[in-house]
Amino acid sequence: MRPLLPRPWLVAAAAAAATFAAMTAPAGAQPYPSRPIRIVVPYPAGGGIDVLSRQIAQRLAQRWNQPAVVENKPGAGTLLAAETVARAAPDGHTLMITTDSTITINPHLYAKLPYDPVRDFAPVTQLVFLNQLLVANAGLPAANLRELIAHAKANPGKLNYASYGVGSQPHLAMEILKSQAGIDIAHVPYKGIPQAVPAAIAGEVQLTFSGAASTQAHIRAGRLKAIAIGGTKRLPLMPEVPTFAESGFPDVPANAWFGLFAPAATPREVLAALHAEVTRLLREPEFAQKEIAGKGYELVAGTPEEFAAFLVADSARNARAVKISGARAE
Repeated sequence: MRPLLPRPWLVAAAAAAATFAAMTAPAGAQPYPSRPIRIVVPYPAGGGIDVLSRQIAQRLAQRWNQPAVVENKPGAGTLLAAETVARAAPDGHTLMITTDSTITINPHLYAKLPYDPVRDFAPVTQLVFLNQLLVANAGLPAANLRELIAHAKANPGKLNYASYGVGSQPHLAMEILKSQAGIDIAHVPYKGIPQAVPAAIAGEVQLTFSGAASTQAHIRAGRLKAIAIGGTKRLPLMPEVPTFAESGFPDVPANAWFGLFAPAATPREVLAALHAEVTRLLREPEFAQKEIAGKGYELVAGTPEEFAAFLVADSARNARAVKISGARAE
């Protein structure tokens, strides 16, 4: 029987274990960091991943007494940013904070990539996990998923939803919901959450998916309605919002993660320094409460070994989601 995953993913998990075990090796003569750090983010400024990346960059700069700058490089389904980091010098001064789109969705979406998600990157740590909300324009006559499906069936082809690109998490989630519920809702891709959420508020689209960090204030103000959320349990910040599982659709993949990566061949002592410093600041009580739990994220901050093993499972899950959705990208 053919394995579910390409062998490199399995090799990567084993390699990560060996790398992490060796991370106590003494650093070389060259201190790290020795010059400004660039953190490339494949999404526009203003979204949840951008905000968290800037918080991390600010604290790294303070701790290491070196500038740490976030460079937003959106477009082409995160391919532009990923290729930039894959080709950067493997010295820890160019990093990437990205989502599952880059690493575990794109390989199943594109026939050819300008980077290899396994061979070109060293996973440092999975930062956070988040379950995404399906939100609706305030004027849409539906307060829950049952009512939304009924309205969509009564108005086939008249509703639309925003995502941040073909194969993005919102696109896969909605296409699977459409398939399972038997409804017709048109897809309108935007560059990112900072464009998709305002489009839903303005009524350019009726629906979109987003994390609590980007939508909570709009929901409280009545500019958006929360229809359902991913995951197996309700979000503590919004206990009134039911999950897709509660609503009868447990297979809708309404979730995402943010992770930190370095170029492959980055020295293990540099990876060790990055991992130690980033996970330490993520776990600081004030940061964890305000920037993680307070934004609706679930703190992970695990080891490179744990992250690599997670990527194996996540790739398999997204392979199935892409197949079910029928999504393809050129």
